[in-house]
Amino acid sequence: MKQQWKTDELIDQWTLTHEEVTLVRNISQIDYNRLGYGLLLKYFQREGKFPLRKQDIPRLIVEHIAQQLHLHNNVFDDYRWKGRTIERHRSHIRRFLRVRMGTITDAKIVLTWLFTHDQLLEEHNLDRLKEVVYERYKELKIEPPEPKRIERLIHSAVRTADERLHKKILERLTPETQEKLDALLNENIPSGNTSLLFDLKCEAGAATLNNVLSEITKLERIRALSLHPDLFSDISRKRILWCKQRIAVEDLSEIRRHPAPVRYTLLSAFCYQREQEITDTLIELLITLIHKIGARAKRIVEKEFIKDIRKVRGKNKLLYEVAEASIEKPDGTVKEVIYPVASEQTLRDLVQEFKSGGSYEQKVQTIMRGSYSHHYRRMVPFILKTLLFCASNETSKPIIAALDLMRKYADKTMVSYPETEKVPLDNVVPDDWLEAVKQGKRVNRINYELCALKVLREKLRCKEIYVKGAARYRNPDEDLPMDFNAKRTEYYADLNKPFSADEFIEIQKKEMLEALEIFDTDMPKNQKVEFIKRNGKSWIKVTPFDPQPEPKNLASLKAEVGRRWSQLYLLDMLKEADLRIGFTTLFKSPTPHEILPREILQIRLLLCLFGLGTNAGIKRVASGSQTESYRDLLYIRNRFINRDGLRAAIAAVANAVLRERMVSIWGEATSLASDSKKFGAWDQNLMTEWHIRYRGPGIMVYWHVEKKSLCIYSQIKRCSSSEVAAMIEGVLRHCTDMQVEKDYVDSHGQDETAFAFCYMLDFELLPRLKGIGRQKLYRSEAGNPKAYPNLQPILSRPINWELIRKHYDEIVKYTTALKLGTADAEAILSRFMKNKVKHPAFQAVLELGKVRKTIFLCEYLNSEILRQEIGEGLNVIENWNSANDFIWYGKGGEIAVNNREYQERAILALHL
Repeated sequence: MKQQWKTDELIDQWTLTHEEVTLVRNISQIDYNRLGYGLLLKYFQREGKFPLRKQDIPRLIVEHIAQQLHLHNNVFDDYRWKGRTIERHRSHIRRFLRVRMGTITDAKIVLTWLFTHDQLLEEHNLDRLKEVVYERYKELKIEPPEPKRIERLIHSAVRTADERLHKKILERLTPETQEKLDALLNENIPSGNTSLLFDLKCEAGAATLNNVLSEITKLERIRALSLHPDLFSDISRKRILWCKQRIAVEDLSEIRRHPAPVRYTLLSAFCYQREQEITDTLIELLITLIHKIGARAKRIVEKEFIKDIRKVRGKNKLLYEVAEASIEKPDGTVKEVIYPVASEQTLRDLVQEFKSGGSYEQKVQTIMRGSYSHHYRRMVPFILKTLLFCASNETSKPIIAALDLMRKYADKTMVSYPETEKVPLDNVVPDDWLEAVKQGKRVNRINYELCALKVLREKLRCKEIYVKGAARYRNPDEDLPMDFNAKRTEYYADLNKPFSADEFIEIQKKEMLEALEIFDTDMPKNQKVEFIKRNGKSWIKVTPFDPQPEPKNLASLKAEVGRRWSQLYLLDMLKEADLRIGFTTLFKSPTPHEILPREILQIRLLLCLFGLGTNAGIKRVASGSQTESYRDLLYIRNRFINRDGLRAAIAAVANAVLRERMVSIWGEATSLASDSKKFGAWDQNLMTEWHIRYRGPGIMVYWHVEKKSLCIYSQIKRCSSSEVAAMIEGVLRHCTDMQVEKDYVDSHGQDETAFAFCYMLDFELLPRLKGIGRQKLYRSEAGNPKAYPNLQPILSRPINWELIRKHYDEIVKYTTALKLGTADAEAILSRFMKNKVKHPAFQAVLELGKVRKTIFLCEYLNSEILRQEIGEGLNVIENWNSANDFIWYGKGGEIAVNNREYQERAILALHL
């Protein structure tokens, strides 16, 4: 049960009725028995079962029910959890609620009913299955059996569901496909790897031509298996990922020993998932290489220009003298005015020098052409043959036609396309490339291909072009909930938004008008904010905060902490937390059986987590242990430690901290601060990028830290990827009991899209804006341009409410997709952030974002307390980053692996 409860939730779900209050008061004359009975009664009404321990009942609920009974909540400590009294209370509650105890027959009935939940059984989601079973017993008004019997019931259902799944998949596979799947397990293949399966497990390296060709070979090998596209159409993605994870950790000998139905199901699921992953990898390699061609050309040209500036002298002086002479005699002829300053021969030499070198753009195009034609062009025929590109709108169809044209002439050696060939130029060739592409009546093939690939890159990034068979780059319509039309009313209610667009807009208008009026009224009294002119434009000037005085007891507190815990061992902290919480029990092997005793497994898990989380590595940890070898720890790391287990352990620790906090001291945990930090990493992979600001190759880790320094979510991302998407992903996907109402971010974690979706998802976005001076406020109405006289310097155009009204339903649809997780937040938001030709629906989202940002800016500029609150929240995450540096001390703080899964595992271990 969650530990954090809002006041309205306590009132709705934990308030005793008049009849129940009378019942509790008559049950006993002893205060702690009354309170204990009342808590058991309300707990059973809500959960359908009795609590196993006193600790299962949150402290807030104890306080709430104690207040209703006019008792002190501390008397609950005296309530005896074993004995005749509690048994009598339980029996009395069963009679009052008309509930009976469960039998073996009831368990069989529930088991039969459980088979109707195929998806949960296939996913092996044991926690959710427990919830479903308890809900079913509650519906039947039957008290469920003890937890161990519930677990046996669920495991029996899961085994039966697995057998049915294996049989179903086996029936769908042809004998030829089964034979090809077995061939993946053959050893001593010519490539030098252990097996073809091992080759398919390997990730792509850095963005190079050879790696592109290698990934194409893998993809062709999987497609040669002839797996039917609908083989897993009715199987959940979680189940497919579970099968893939199991194949990833098992040796060849283990896989061969599986019965045929199990072996073929696991192998086909692995290949099915890897086909999508490799397709995505190929697209990312293509996007990176296209960017690499242009970026490399620009670097070379810039270096040449710098050399020219240093080598050629006198050009700037000559330009100055020519300009001065021209200004003095504007009506004179060139011979009379210019030639006395710069001779005709000097000017001819300058013209010839420029023509031989060309302009900046011409030089870049020449180098790009050479790099592409001599090296990278070899990959184009293979990519066009392997990937099927599709357009998601009309404006992208010329690119598809251009790719078809490139595919048609891929094996030809001609320099230009035939004059009779219809070559699409609009929306394919930019204006600055037109001269290089169109040479008379002919179109140069190499230059045309470069233009088409550059535009293809941009279209892929914003999903205007998608690829069949991909996961991340799939049809963008598949990112949205397919049942939205059927469940529209439910989705609106889940978001707590009005069904009528007019009603929604009236709410926005009212809030916007109030914010603008309050800010306009208070502006003359605002001593910290003023509007000034900078470079002839209006500028918002905000006075920095005055330093806050240091709390008087802070020095004493630090001294006492240092005296009590002058030296702490990180491994001891990890061990003690596990002894209290038991988070190591959450690490499960994807295989169905665990042979190692849990006591040995616990020790090895803690050692592995310590080695990963400090970046020291398990080899160094094993060298300091007298009982555990490196091979033992390596086995545990590969078999038991994965992303899901680490996230579950992090959530368990975070929930334990929230459970122990006294709200009267710590306050309710409702505010987050979000920010990213760069970690150095090896660069032979697609995740690592060069960071422009921090310099050097690395990855970004995006943290979500509660205002009292409890981190509830972390994720790795590329240096160039969106922080807005990472921010929304963390708020929606954290698995703790915390209910997020506010999120403090810096300038990189906000934009108008973020303001719109955060409002729709019902939490406040509170950014610290670096460019506050340039911000503008939008008007609510177009009526009176002189309204809000004190805000005139920073007012902009009125909001286009009609645009929001027309596309309100689509805004709700995209928000629902984010909340349900039908696709990654970055995959959905990329359509809004990287799309230069905006779709009206995307424009509507931006317009709503302008409304919410205007409301925020009015409050932000009008309230120093709010600005201070945001600054304090972000200071917390800066301190968190300092603590990370202290814990992550191994290998110079660099992630010394190229595998993305290993990188994510290391960062999650650091988080834990």
